[in-house]
Amino acid sequence: MVSKMSLAEKINITTGTGWQMGPCVGNTGSADSVGFPGLCLQDGPLGVRFADSVTVFPAGITVASTWDRDLMFKRGQALGAEMRGKGVNVMLGPAMMGNRMPAGGRNWEGFGADPVLSGVAVGETVKGIQGEGVIACAKHYIGNEQEIFRQAVEARGQNWAVDEAISANIGGRALREIYAWPFMDAVESGVGSVMCSYNQINNSYACQNSYLLNGLLKDEMNFQGFVVSDWIAQRSGVASALAGLDMTMPGDGRVFADGGSYWGSELTTAVLNSSVPLSRVDDMALRIVAAWYSMGQDSSSYPRPNFSSWFRLPQGPQYFGSDDIGKKAGITINNYTNVKSNHSSLARQIAAESIVLLKNTNNTLPFGSGSNARRSLMVLGEGAMGNKNGVNSCIDRGCNDGTLGQGWGSGSVEYSSFYSPLEAIQEKAREDGTLVSYVTSEADHNRIYATVASYPNSTCIVFASADSGEGYLAAEGHHGDRNDLKLWHNGDRLIQGVASMCKDTVVVIHAVGPVDMESFIEHPNVTAVVLANLPGQEAGSSLTDVLWGGVNPSGRLPYTIGRRLADYGPGGQVMYTPNHPIPQQDFDEGLYIDYRHFDKFNIIPRFDFGFGMSYTTFEFSDINIEVVKTPTEFLPTRNGTVQPPKINSTIPDAKEMLFPADITQIHKYVYPYLSSSSGITRDNTPQPSASTRSLVDTDKLFTSLLKVRAKVKNNGAVAGKAVAQLYMSYPNSTGVDFPVQVLRGFVKVQVEVNQTVDVSFDLMWRDLGYYDEEKGAWRLPVEGGKWGGYKFMVKSSSRGDGVEKDMNREDVGK
Repeated sequence: MVSKMSLAEKINITTGTGWQMGPCVGNTGSADSVGFPGLCLQDGPLGVRFADSVTVFPAGITVASTWDRDLMFKRGQALGAEMRGKGVNVMLGPAMMGNRMPAGGRNWEGFGADPVLSGVAVGETVKGIQGEGVIACAKHYIGNEQEIFRQAVEARGQNWAVDEAISANIGGRALREIYAWPFMDAVESGVGSVMCSYNQINNSYACQNSYLLNGLLKDEMNFQGFVVSDWIAQRSGVASALAGLDMTMPGDGRVFADGGSYWGSELTTAVLNSSVPLSRVDDMALRIVAAWYSMGQDSSSYPRPNFSSWFRLPQGPQYFGSDDIGKKAGITINNYTNVKSNHSSLARQIAAESIVLLKNTNNTLPFGSGSNARRSLMVLGEGAMGNKNGVNSCIDRGCNDGTLGQGWGSGSVEYSSFYSPLEAIQEKAREDGTLVSYVTSEADHNRIYATVASYPNSTCIVFASADSGEGYLAAEGHHGDRNDLKLWHNGDRLIQGVASMCKDTVVVIHAVGPVDMESFIEHPNVTAVVLANLPGQEAGSSLTDVLWGGVNPSGRLPYTIGRRLADYGPGGQVMYTPNHPIPQQDFDEGLYIDYRHFDKFNIIPRFDFGFGMSYTTFEFSDINIEVVKTPTEFLPTRNGTVQPPKINSTIPDAKEMLFPADITQIHKYVYPYLSSSSGITRDNTPQPSASTRSLVDTDKLFTSLLKVRAKVKNNGAVAGKAVAQLYMSYPNSTGVDFPVQVLRGFVKVQVEVNQTVDVSFDLMWRDLGYYDEEKGAWRLPVEGGKWGGYKFMVKSSSRGDGVEKDMNREDVGK
């Protein structure tokens, strides 16, 4: 197909048509002569953005809290089905951030602070999405750990004097063992596209960093799909093309909706004057077409977009961002296709199984029913009900009013329906004949206290929250990143005030990440604390499922909750003030983020990574280790060499690239054609051809080497789901600096009362190895020609109870 495309068509499918110049947030041109359509790229990681009749799924951080591979996959599958139903070709997700900083604004879109947990979630999500024929787009590659200073123009709009975007300065080992790890899982799962980020990495912009795109991603990881820029993240034309960028979005070059582009006609010129080899453009087009074919989107049954991101009436302009004839042309685009299916039940299950029970004094929870029901409930705080101005009243959810179901920004979705906690609690209360009183104005503390005083024997359910989002929006003084880890709206004061009067105070927190709980967590009247994450549209039903015991809580923390922000160390702090005209953010902590940092410096957290209580108790026992395959110290090279496909293309004459006479130009639409061919001269020096390369076989990183087995028993009175977490300590005699322990696997299983269930974990080469920066290679910690020396621990959390076993070097092979 690519060999039959004209140069104009190749550039057309690599260049976005411009902001709002098509139905989706990103639209490419087409290659009509060979039957390749323009592609629709659409946010976001928790549902179809800017669309009607869709499901708002729980956020990434919420599904990570389930620690359930099956739910991760099913959520991806449902997301893919809804995207396909709306005619989307590329879903802009899943998102992954390292969660290096607990106050990072977009942490909630990703899957927590551990690369293994995040990597599993990413891999399962990708497989689910692409199983429905939609191209997944793993983002943001890489080092996009905070919002402030991610773009210079954005920072200047906030009155910061910066010249360029922030540079995340990351060493080779941390890059691979922390930040690139989940992207490896995405590639291993066959992801079709990867989005490069706004920031710089080691003082080179992510979308023109050849080491990261050509080197780490396409060579080391053997990524076969296409790299697309974040929106207006491209900072050059020729340089980004040579560095490995394959598609530019939304097509506009310097600012949104200006109609100019670094590519389009500029890329045409660059090919004609030999600045960019034609083979590079062939490679761009080939990667895009290959992803399209790989998902089966060449089928005539694959739908075209049936919605508009820009208007809600059935008919509207085809090119909404234009200001000439393109704006006036009316087409039917919004068909109001309902793609929700029965996904609300899945969303409810995910949200319920993500809920983390942090405190439960004297079995306050679950609430009883029937004759054991609470006689009176007080529901307090605006987090109990939907936004009083309408659940979609804030642009891209850029406010924290009512129940916090999702963060803000391009990763948000408009609610088609929303079931609030107050509605769900009232429904349960009607079944039990329970009195429910409520005050949802958090600012009216006097009324809250007077209401509590009127019902002295009530159980009080207090709602509090902490929000964050993307940097182009600010909410209540937070420019994307949180200013601290405090609850918003004086949540601490509200909880303390209610607890001082109510002896049975249950706290429900909806939050984007860790929150400081020190002011109330040990209060004797705070009898239960429930972390409900970001539940999406089923906020109410999922919460009452757990509060009333219909679902035994099985959520576990995907991050550490410290006692104070300083506990996370210097690397855990957002840079709020620039330290240079080009802000420099040195990741000097290396591997030591979140629980690894707490372990290294022996800091006692409030709640450790992986923590979560249940209405029952579990016991782990009988760990054993089986060697599946004996590895070499270093990875082998790939069999044979890597030879890029040959496309028999020729560079056309410049005059062939002039605007065709039969095209009516639409203002601000990005075209591949030239207005004039004058001044374009070709360098007749032979262009470099793609070299044949002999590369390390990084696929072998995913070779199984060990199997660890253990048993888990339910010693309690009710059935529940246990989360068996496998941690590993490296050999300590090799002279290499290793964390105290690292997560290397997890299994979630249903265990009936008095039942014992077997769990097993497969450990791959990557799990047991590390990246040697001096050698520039992955290796195993071999000593004296022998490998082994690891310790394995199966337990309830990073600092929880469990069982452990050493794997001595001399035992290997027995």
